Amino acid sequence: MADHLQSPPPISMRFRGFLPVVIDVETGGVNPKTDALLEIAAVLVDMDESGKLSTTESVSAHVEPEKGLLLNPESMRINGIKVDNPFRFAISEKEALKKIFTVVRQVLKEKGCTRAILVGHNAHFDLGFLNAAIERTGIKNSPFHPFSVIDTVSLAGLAYGQTVLARSIMAAGIEWDHSKAHSALYDTEKTAELFCNIVNLWQEKIGFNIELFQAHDDPIDAR
Repeated sequence: MADHLQSPPPISMRFRGFLPVVIDVETGGVNPKTDALLEIAAVLVDMDESGKLSTTESVSAHVEPEKGLLLNPESMRINGIKVDNPFRFAISEKEALKKIFTVVRQVLKEKGCTRAILVGHNAHFDLGFLNAAIERTGIKNSPFHPFSVIDTVSLAGLAYGQTVLARSIMAAGIEWDHSKAHSALYDTEKTAELFCNIVNLWQEKIGFNIELFQAHDDPIDAR
């Protein structure tokens, strides 16, 4: 077996110093500037000595719609969220982001990573709502890269020839429960499993060459 398959780097080096954090949001529409953020969930991942990724902890929050933001009836029909349900125990956008960011920052420090990078299925959708909420709440120094993402749509298309989340999950041999779909936490956990599955498949079949990483990593261009 080649050396680069025997000694994969720790997670702090596997993704150019970034820590992958899987995020999913449930929303009142598709426009992050005008439509409400209703749920947000994050799942953390880690790498073992063999280079295998697995999920670790998760954190989530139901979000109280911010005043003035919209709830599109079609979106609400799809996600099934009842915003007036007292058992949602919804909190404000600012509280929700702080809850997520506190965990992410702690893991960033533990793993020696420079920044978190959002992993998602149609990831720019999730990042758009995350960035809009950050702007509205005035939170400074977000742990997430402001525009770079890792999109499991592209990864699943490459690995399994599927782009729809449910079909990608099932193509990867991961259990999928349609009745639990469109819950931010469930979708995030399943997206995280999918992401780990694809990265582990790459590690098994191709491997990650640490020498190439070190040769091509340019500290001047941090984008």
